[in-house]
Amino acid sequence: MIKPKKLSKGDTIAIIAPSGGLGGLFPHRVDNGIKALIDLGFKVKEYPTIRNFKDGKSGTEQERIKDLHDAFKDKIVKAIVCNIGGLSANSILDKIDYNLIKKNPKIFCGYSDITLLHLAFLKKVKLVTFYGPCLMTQFGEYPKPLPYTTQYFLKALFGGNIGKIAASETWTDEFLDWGQKKDLERPRRLVSNKEGFIWLQRGKVTGKIIGGCLYSLLQLKGTEYDVDYKDKILFIETPEGQSFAKGEPLAYVDTQIMDLRNAGVFDKIKGLIIGKGFGYTEEEREKFKQIVVHHTKDYEFPVLFNVNIGHTDPMITLPLNVKISLDSEKDMFRIDEEGVSLKSRK
Repeated sequence: MIKPKKLSKGDTIAIIAPSGGLGGLFPHRVDNGIKALIDLGFKVKEYPTIRNFKDGKSGTEQERIKDLHDAFKDKIVKAIVCNIGGLSANSILDKIDYNLIKKNPKIFCGYSDITLLHLAFLKKVKLVTFYGPCLMTQFGEYPKPLPYTTQYFLKALFGGNIGKIAASETWTDEFLDWGQKKDLERPRRLVSNKEGFIWLQRGKVTGKIIGGCLYSLLQLKGTEYDVDYKDKILFIETPEGQSFAKGEPLAYVDTQIMDLRNAGVFDKIKGLIIGKGFGYTEEEREKFKQIVVHHTKDYEFPVLFNVNIGHTDPMITLPLNVKISLDSEKDMFRIDEEGVSLKSRK
């Protein structure tokens, strides 16, 4: 595996939009996110796609590829954070110069549809990337990013061992209309995360972690970008549905998990982590839990549910393909290996 160099205060973070173009519709979220990164002590370099909107995308395939390549090539840039997810990262996978990325490894962070790029970089480059916050969604939070999110972002990218992951004390999946700038009128309401992490199957295991947004993982099945799940600990999380305020219908989630089983993924993995479900009522959350129980009851690996990964906030920043441990007896989810290189830059 290639680990990118660790991040330091004063470093330059590039912002690119390799998929969706919502930055062109809601520029105040981009502005908020850039200010937040500057307030954290970083310099920020914008690339053109982050303020574009073309048929839902941030630009043509060529424009998005150019920004991606330029950000990796730029010697000033030490980390790349994606503006937002979307639906079109798959359209650039076969146009990426993976040798360029291998020669210029950098921190790469994002979630949702960005799953496709994470796993393509893992398969083609063996680069450790980070499933974590995007600019508009997390760093663009009003009046500032949630402390739990920034704490784990800095912990993961500054180096050192992240160690045991604690469940957030509060959380939210409330949507305040960006178009009407309702998100600038008040902070989102946080509610108690009283359940914390939930063990649906108990056990103890150590292995390397891979995963991402459930729908996106299935997009890669049967392609050259799909990864080897053997002896891995898999994490999956669910996105919004047709509305930004509601989660993906549970009937879709149910059948998508079945698709993973049919593809033999559950026969290969050593453990399973499920992110907090986005946009569900209490009744739907319980149904989501029972769906996972149903699909894992014939397997012996530990299953940890309700983790701060993905579309709810706050969220952790998770290095991919590093060693982690799960231990239900100790109620422990621990990252045992750094995702960044601690060696000084040349």
